[in-house]
Amino acid sequence: MAASIWKLCTSSINPKICSNLNGAIRSGHHLRGKPPGVARTLDQRLQELNYKDPELYFKVDIGLPPPQKLRAKVLKKRIELVKANKQNENLEKLSRNKKLLVNLDESKKDWLETDGPQHIKAIANHFGIYDHLFGDAYFIPRVPINILYENENGHIPVYYGNNVKPVEAINKPLVNFESEKDSLWTLILTNPDGHLTKKDSEYVHWFIGNIPGNNIEKGELVYDYLQPFPPKGTGYHRYIFILYKQDKKIDYKLLKKDGKCLDLEQRTFSTLEFYREHQDALTPAGLSFFQSDWDQSLRNFFHNTLNIKEPIFEYDFPAPYIRPQEWFALRKPFNLYLDKYRDQKQINKEFLAKKLKEVHPFKPPKPPLPYPNAQYFDGYVPSWLKLEIKKERLKWGRINDIESK
Repeated sequence: MAASIWKLCTSSINPKICSNLNGAIRSGHHLRGKPPGVARTLDQRLQELNYKDPELYFKVDIGLPPPQKLRAKVLKKRIELVKANKQNENLEKLSRNKKLLVNLDESKKDWLETDGPQHIKAIANHFGIYDHLFGDAYFIPRVPINILYENENGHIPVYYGNNVKPVEAINKPLVNFESEKDSLWTLILTNPDGHLTKKDSEYVHWFIGNIPGNNIEKGELVYDYLQPFPPKGTGYHRYIFILYKQDKKIDYKLLKKDGKCLDLEQRTFSTLEFYREHQDALTPAGLSFFQSDWDQSLRNFFHNTLNIKEPIFEYDFPAPYIRPQEWFALRKPFNLYLDKYRDQKQINKEFLAKKLKEVHPFKPPKPPLPYPNAQYFDGYVPSWLKLEIKKERLKWGRINDIESK
């Protein structure tokens, strides 16, 4: 059959018919649009839509310069280590017997010294941290930060986007990083997602400046620690620790808040403006962040600590579209169809009155039917009424909503 069709196509027949016949033989349907080898891929189309001129839109590296270690030396050292491990008979025996233990601390240290900063930058870029905090700038976190929350549930570390509940971050964390003795640092904890009154603003949750070495306790407390408080209905918030290296001592008197600052307006902050003001003396060096969402402990925090009403956010859905009523609606249950055009409060009132008829103040409720769908209907019952009775027996639909209220 295919050979005969091919002969017809090679003869003097309309080429459009031949292409249709060939398409039917190849794939069983006609090809719409350009063939896959010629058409643009989805990535190519997205690149065209999101294209930005590199001369106008480009990222500036504002971080510390890379270390003097060459990548070739690091890779050579790794290859030598792999060869030495392959020739080690004891390691092979332990591996075959599933008794070989990997030192995770050494692995993490090696990762942070080699590919870790680039990986952390990629993660932070994925979460939009550079775009929302520094605009057209970025930095590679060269200085690792070890952050640990201590509470009744144990020790909860902060990595790069892990989830930490507000109840787990009530008290300020333990922060440690490697530094020289004569160096000065600034540590800031900020939230770019939680401002309640101003758009594109942040809340600063912790600010310590002029830290000598890595001794956080001897630093200058500009803003005391305030726990995360993501409002209900707003999803996950990013809480970002940024470590800056100082070239000299900085005067933070204009920013400093004495005592426990609970006024959220005074905690309004902008990382970009702060960096622009002190960019001659500050260089971003370390980065770590976690995510947090609402839990029950925040209700008490809003009412008794911040002394404000707890904000609760909900989606404001538009009213459903209801088409104009028809004179004779075909293939539509008339009771459900007519309920669309009635007052919903009146419908709920009728369901509630029907439910209250079965409630007695001194007698217990009737036991539920053991097999609701196997109950016999006496006499003739129309199909729409059978469906409504089954819903009531199974506690489906509107009757169940009224019961929960």
